[in-house]
Amino acid sequence: MSDPWQECMDFCVEVTKRAGQMIRDALEKDITIMEKSSPVDLVTETDQKVEQLIISSIREKYPTHSFIGEESVAAGAPSILTDAPTWIIDPVDGTTNFVHRFPFVAVSIGFTVQKVIEFGIVYSCVEDKMYTARKGKGAFCNGVPIKVSGQQDITKSMVLTEMNFKKDVERFNTMLANVKTILSIPVHGVRSPGSAALNMCLVACGSADAYYHMGIHCWDMAGGAAVVTEAGGVIMDISGGPFDLMSRRLIIASSRAIADRLVKEIREFPVGRDDQ
Repeated sequence: MSDPWQECMDFCVEVTKRAGQMIRDALEKDITIMEKSSPVDLVTETDQKVEQLIISSIREKYPTHSFIGEESVAAGAPSILTDAPTWIIDPVDGTTNFVHRFPFVAVSIGFTVQKVIEFGIVYSCVEDKMYTARKGKGAFCNGVPIKVSGQQDITKSMVLTEMNFKKDVERFNTMLANVKTILSIPVHGVRSPGSAALNMCLVACGSADAYYHMGIHCWDMAGGAAVVTEAGGVIMDISGGPFDLMSRRLIIASSRAIADRLVKEIREFPVGRDDQ
């Protein structure tokens, strides 16, 4: 008996490769930059064109499926997750990196059925690394199985997060204080590669040991959540509760011990419109 969601995934990999090529081509040309919610929340023509390519290609093959796309939502489409088969798309994860030609840029796609992630694909198109994960079948990079580091000791860990300007002074200071707190544990280091999806994949393949973030969206998390889960990682809410794809916040780690320590150390703040 055929697996319809595996068929969806196989088709998605091919579409993602085309999207990645579009991004690589765009990096060779002048980049037109626009602003969304703030001067540091950027969008380009490439974001919009890549999302159009992905959605039109998938919709042609699966016309009854639903979509949540970053640029579609920015243009006014709803961001509501239902039980229907749903494609959750970030066409250019790491737009600021893309604008500066900083080489961590990804196409990220997650697919849910009844609000459960069935598979995820994250394509680091400059590096040409295709991360894939199907529920219950493991995680892979370019077809090679990947696993988290398994590190249990946070003092021996590399932690990832993202930092950006916030208009609200209290939230801005809390974000910076959290970084200081993590560094003071101490840990081996804190890094900010600039792509939520790739941060998750870096934990999934053992290059980093944890990642936390408040203010991201479902399209930032859906693809990477599948990859890190299938790679044996821990994923939870910033409070330590169950991970919620629509919550705009998460902790992932190579072990429960590190995840629990981050829950203890990180101060929460309410997510604002300008958070990324």
